[in-house]
Amino acid sequence: MKKIIKFALLLVCSACIFTACDDDRDSNPTLQKPTAGSLVLNTPAMAANATYDLANSNQLVLTLGNLPNYGFPAYATYTLAVSLNSDMSNAQDVATTPYAKFEVDAASLAATLTTMATDAGMSEAAFPLDIPIYFQARGAATQYAGNAIEGTETTSNVVKLSTVHLLYSLPPVTAPEVLYITGSFNGWSWDSSLAMVPCYDGPNVLWHMVWIDEAGIKFNANRAWDGGEVGFNGLHSVTGDLAGNIQASSDGNIASSQPGWYLMIITATVSGRDIIYDAQFNEPNVWLMGTITAKADWSEQEEGMKFEVPTTPDGEFVSPAFVNNSSGDGGVRAYVKVPGFDWWKSEFMVFDKKIVYRAGGGDQDRIEGFAGQKLYLNFNNETGDIK
Repeated sequence: MKKIIKFALLLVCSACIFTACDDDRDSNPTLQKPTAGSLVLNTPAMAANATYDLANSNQLVLTLGNLPNYGFPAYATYTLAVSLNSDMSNAQDVATTPYAKFEVDAASLAATLTTMATDAGMSEAAFPLDIPIYFQARGAATQYAGNAIEGTETTSNVVKLSTVHLLYSLPPVTAPEVLYITGSFNGWSWDSSLAMVPCYDGPNVLWHMVWIDEAGIKFNANRAWDGGEVGFNGLHSVTGDLAGNIQASSDGNIASSQPGWYLMIITATVSGRDIIYDAQFNEPNVWLMGTITAKADWSEQEEGMKFEVPTTPDGEFVSPAFVNNSSGDGGVRAYVKVPGFDWWKSEFMVFDKKIVYRAGGGDQDRIEGFAGQKLYLNFNNETGDIK
């Protein structure tokens, strides 16, 4: 019966073997290149018969049984890699140390192995797994700055653990609650990026007015160049009234053959471990709503109540003049129309000269308006005014 190893898994310890100069009389020792087999990764005594349960372990420890002789006591760095394949294809590094012992965090190792298994086509439903895994070490003498000295690199033997009990160890993938837009309109700065707005009752549907030109834009769930940014090729589909204007720039950004303002709507959904982005690019229409309009009957997209659209990135959207004074619970109301959502699910208003979006929150406070006034909006810096 196989032994289940839990908690810290200490494999086989071995004392470090330190090398010295062959001749103490030599004040200028010659660097020796490591020979094949000079770096040995110990095979645990129970590697063939034990089951290693990562979910109930803190740490996995592997040791080196022999170290290369560089001709003098050289500082060296050793790295441990793991693979699901005996030929170490698709290996991932899991630990680095200057000593002869690798201490591998069990939870991190489980996440790495789960990623490898799913990348190889394994479904989440197939877990838990009892699988063999393989380790290999590599080492090199290093300079003071940590850079490897050319010609000192060497690789160890491959060690097999016959049975590793692996639970599905990846966190669930969720659609982002916010997306940030950067582009030529703001000098490609994430610090001044635009935060897309979720629709009420539609947290995976986000929108914003954005200026798109030939240089284009990108968006990301983080305000950073961290590899998660999405360009044209990252869009699953491109639809909408102005979809025909949208194209890839020379460096892969979401660009336009007709520079101007667009109402960009992103629907983010999860498929397996992937986030799918479907994009709409619509006319940049903003509408007045409420008792200030001519009809004052709360009908959507009322004729004559559409804002003027600016022709520059820093221009203002300007409403038609208010026809009536606001009354009752009316106030000044403004919105964009997101297909499939009622107007109030994508409404916003100006408070203290800042645009504030309702998004997923409750009803906004009412702002009083008078006949003849207009609402001015700058979506690049999220400011506005009623005057």
